[in-house]
Order: sequence, then C-alpha cells, then structure tokens
Amino acid sequence: MSRIAYVDGVYRPHREAAVHVEDRGYQFADGVYEVIAVRRGELLDERLHMQRLRRSLAELRIEGAIADRPLGLVLREVVRRNGVVNGIVYLQITRGAAPRDHAFPKTARHVLVVTARRNRQPNPKLDEEGIAVITIPDIRWQRCDIKTISLVANVLGKQQAREAGAYEAWMVDAAGYITEGTSTNAWIVTGDNLVVTRAADHAILNGVTRLALIDIIRREGYGFAERPFTVQEAKAAREAFLTSTTSDVLPVVSIDGAIVANGVPGSLSRALRAAYISHAEGI
Repeated sequence: MSRIAYVDGVYRPHREAAVHVEDRGYQFADGVYEVIAVRRGELLDERLHMQRLRRSLAELRIEGAIADRPLGLVLREVVRRNGVVNGIVYLQITRGAAPRDHAFPKTARHVLVVTARRNRQPNPKLDEEGIAVITIPDIRWQRCDIKTISLVANVLGKQQAREAGAYEAWMVDAAGYITEGTSTNAWIVTGDNLVVTRAADHAILNGVTRLALIDIIRREGYGFAERPFTVQEAKAAREAFLTSTTSDVLPVVSIDGAIVANGVPGSLSRALRAAYISHAEGI
C-alpha cells in the first residue's frame, strides 16, 4: 500500500509530498512538531499533545494555525489512509513560505504537514536486558521546552550514541546535571525508592509520556521528586530508565560503560513500564 502524506491542505502520495524551497521550516527551522503514538488506530494522549503544540506555537508566535478539531480530523484521516493500527503520526507546522529574511514575514501563511507510519518490529531485548546510554555536553539553545524542528544538536548526539554502541545519549548541562536524552526524558530511582526526573523547566521538553508516567507514579503511591540529578548520582542509582512516545519506558542498565546497580532492569522500572503499557492499551 502506498504511503499518503498531507501537505498544505492536500493528501498526496508520500513520494510526491514537498514544500516550497523558501518554506521557513526549511530555511530557518522556524516551526514546531509533534509525534503522537497510534494504538489500535487511536491517538494516544491526544489532548496532552495538542496542549503542548499550542504552547510551542504561542512561544514562536506562529498565529492562525489550524484548530484542534480540524487538525484531529486530518491526523485521523492520514492514519486511516496509511492503514496504521499501531505506529505514529507526525505533524509539523511552520510559519510558511516567504522570501528569505530573518524577521517574521507579514504575509506568510502557516504550512501543515502530516505523515504516519506503522511501528517497526520492537526488539524484545531492549525491555528484557535494558539499554546503554552515554553522556554528552548539552550544546542546545536555552528554550528546549519548545518542541521546535531545530534538532541538529539532538541529531549529532544521537549519532554519537549510535557510534558508541548505545541506545541514547543523555545531555549534561554546564553545572554537571543531566537534562534529558536526545529524544527521551531521563529518570533514576534512588536507593530509598524515590523516582526522580528533572522538572519541566526551559532545559527540557515536557514529554507527554513523562506526564502520563508522573500521573501513574502518583496514582500508585510511589515516592516522586522533580529535581536535577548529576551523572554521578545516575551511575550510583538503584535504577535508571528513559521515556518517550516511541520508546515508552525503557530500563537503563549502563551509563558511559558503568553498570547501573546489578546491570539488569530494576523491578520498579519494569513495573512502571507495565503500568504505562496498560495505560497506552486502555485508550
């Protein structure tokens, strides 16, 4: 079945989907995006994604973008046309096409692009055996809370992780604290069973899976704190894990080659993963 994309009001074959050469997303990374998980044909945590999208658009002052209800219809239609039962739907909104100039154009109209794809076959070893991460300096700009399409620092970090044989790279700020992964949020479990993740400040993206897991943690009565933690604290933690829309909850068993605890997925990490999957499957 041929893939279908939505580009600026038209459903097109994926191979023909394109935007103008002077689209500001292409020229300046002047746009925002969301990746929403599709489970059994439904959009997971759609409300939270829409709230974050609106915040990102407002922070970049992109005005007049498509409203939530018609956007939801487009997302579902792209999912339907691509036959996605379990997978992701990607949406991107840019400020639009205009002659190249750094200042906001007066006449540009925002451009919406939507694509969808089925899940790749998951590797069960990631959950069963855990994953490795490396740490790298955080070289990104100071508004990482905005989900912009400007991801070159994240791309470089992810490539560094791949070349090191790791699943992810956790970025570290100038004070020595872990901010987040290149496409994930970072978590640890302390020796006294406290689940810790950095607060959603300007240094991290407030992940939707992060928000859903916080609700689960509080509902289940686990100890929880939002605060920074260092690389040293993470390496000495009882457990570590990461979260994202595409990874759900994955246990971390190695940081920079140092084994976390006994080197196997921890019991709390696995319990939280199971609880999150139940949440995702209970749409």
